Amino acid sequence: MKTRDFEHLLPSLFGSWLKTFEDEGEYGFTYRIEKDNKRVAYATNLTPETVEKAVQSNADLLLTHHDAWDFLYGMREECVAELKKHDISHFFIHLPLDFVEFGTCTSLFKQLEIDEIANYSSFKNDEEIPGIGTFHQALSFTELKSRLESKLDEPVRAWQNHDRPIKNVAILTGAGNNSRLIKFAKENDCDAFITGERTLYSVLYAKFAGINLYVGSHTFTEIFGVESFGRKVKESYPNIELIRIKEDHIESVEDFI
Repeated sequence: MKTRDFEHLLPSLFGSWLKTFEDEGEYGFTYRIEKDNKRVAYATNLTPETVEKAVQSNADLLLTHHDAWDFLYGMREECVAELKKHDISHFFIHLPLDFVEFGTCTSLFKQLEIDEIANYSSFKNDEEIPGIGTFHQALSFTELKSRLESKLDEPVRAWQNHDRPIKNVAILTGAGNNSRLIKFAKENDCDAFITGERTLYSVLYAKFAGINLYVGSHTFTEIFGVESFGRKVKESYPNIELIRIKEDHIESVEDFI
């Protein structure tokens, strides 16, 4: 797969989401080489560590969900220097991957073996909208927590704010800590809200609203979306090899037992 072939594939995968976010720094190449890409590595974050692991994997192209944003002072420059040194292209895709139908929220729903997705996550009127799914056979508070921990392979913080079985679940992966998102879930009859970050206010509001709150890590609630992206690329170019970069669970609040 030539680098230009990869670029030409993107509109067919992400459609109008590329236009929606085209001038907002939400996707693009951090470093680009025109070459034949046989080994494609993927991770949630662009960091010196993920670049190092891409080098160790002999990757030609690194795909991530996140850029090394400007507020991570100096990190992008260090990453680009190593990418250049080892002739590895890097492409990131942020909000389009959050809201495309196969993206981060949908991918986490599938990991949790949801039976039905009623609404896909979306972005309207400059606001993020969680996805909503339904379990045909309801889970208990503890069962959903255990399933989420098993899939993320890390501890999950959870707050039980009612005693009902859990059937309807809202998800916004990553930094879905805004109380407005929990309000949306409540108004759409959800029993639980799952995300990758929390603040004091998200915890307070979930308790007030009477909705169970589950918080994994930003990194690992979103990795399955990057994996889905890689698999979409492989469907068009089956000869490429996909390599998942293993990131550390640095956001975990306790050791996983």
